[in-house]
Amino acid sequence: MATCPPYPTRPPARPRTHPHWWQRPWVRYGALVTLLALSGLVILALVREQTGTQGFLVGLGLAVLPVPLLLAAFRWLDRVEPGPWRNLLFCFAWGACAAALIAIVANSFATRWIATATADPSGADTLGATVIAPVVEESAKAAAILLVFLFRRRDFSGIVDGVVTAGVTATGFAFTENILYLGTAFGTDQLTGGSGIASVTAATFFVRIVMSPFAHPLFTVLTGIGFGIAALSAGRHRLRRALLPLAGLLLAMGVHALWNGSAAFGEYGFFAVYAAFMVPSFGLLTWLAIWTRQRELGAVRAELPVYVLAGWLSPGEPHALGSMRARRIARQHARRHAGKEAARTVARYEAYATSLAFLRHRGRRGRVGADFAVRERELLEALWQRRAVARPALDYAARATAPPPPPWPGYATYGAYPGRGPYGYAPAAPLLAPSPGQYHAPHGYLPYAPPHPHRG
Repeated sequence: MATCPPYPTRPPARPRTHPHWWQRPWVRYGALVTLLALSGLVILALVREQTGTQGFLVGLGLAVLPVPLLLAAFRWLDRVEPGPWRNLLFCFAWGACAAALIAIVANSFATRWIATATADPSGADTLGATVIAPVVEESAKAAAILLVFLFRRRDFSGIVDGVVTAGVTATGFAFTENILYLGTAFGTDQLTGGSGIASVTAATFFVRIVMSPFAHPLFTVLTGIGFGIAALSAGRHRLRRALLPLAGLLLAMGVHALWNGSAAFGEYGFFAVYAAFMVPSFGLLTWLAIWTRQRELGAVRAELPVYVLAGWLSPGEPHALGSMRARRIARQHARRHAGKEAARTVARYEAYATSLAFLRHRGRRGRVGADFAVRERELLEALWQRRAVARPALDYAARATAPPPPPWPGYATYGAYPGRGPYGYAPAAPLLAPSPGQYHAPHGYLPYAPPHPHRG
């Protein structure tokens, strides 16, 4: 018979000390917001100086068009375990302000230095576009991913998180860069009298907004995948954790250089690179992201039944939480019967349950630290506080999306199969408690029981 370990306790509190002023959270947040705000003001002034006020407004109006679509796509990808909005806001602001400012200043300085040193302005422009720009721009964008990886580690647990963080950062960067290119093109048309489809503005809009709005996200996502795989690596593989992000960054620089240098491959070089490399790469990375998302849903279905056995979840919840359709039905059911706040409560319940499943999944592979029990308790307590609203909605969604009953007669439980529990899931096998002083992950570990209903 399985035994349950006692309710985990928090580690003994350290003596309270007053942190230095620079260690206080509000100081750090204030410094970060100030840095991004100053970067935004400087980049605004630089772009407006190069494009003029009218060109800036035209570029802004055209550049904003793909942004909602790209952000919606990355947010959709992140729906299994949605990250905090503040992380996405930081990434977009970093890409649009800090990374764009670094790129403009560094690219201009490097190109002028090369032109002065070689007395070949044309060659300097080519070298700057194919070598300097990819290195500078991808490094500047990668800084946002590194910051989230280091300081928001709890929100960065796998490949999808890396893809979303990188994609949102690159979307912000492309937004600012498109304002500059489209505004400059509009200024050129004003000088030459170009208008309509034959104008430089129309050509720039077609190439950057219609054909390749995904270009910058595609480059930077390669860096994000490197960080995502590093997040999945066990703690003992320190060299791998360091090399994988670097490898992703180098690959992003290489693809970016190929894209920028496509014009040097002849009259149709751009279209050849676009058709033979960019489109297949975009399709492959899209498939990888969706496949990873489906694996995450599979991990939710596989890891949560043990909490059903322990009494934390109802039998139908693993099925409902492992299906995006069932999750949506649960939120709609809560909204229809209890209002918007209930739907938000169900959404938060789904997010906490997914984090719990991922925590246990990492624990089975030895990828969690000594704070596993404390983190597990925090998540379980968050679920328990919201169970009264979320559980009826999820049970309804589980019944609405349960697999069809088996064709053989005499089996009355809807959605169940011989030897399995409801909704086709095998009952969680009894797991043994860890030996004293040897708390290693949840392998062989049965969660402690929830509080008594009348007390909790």
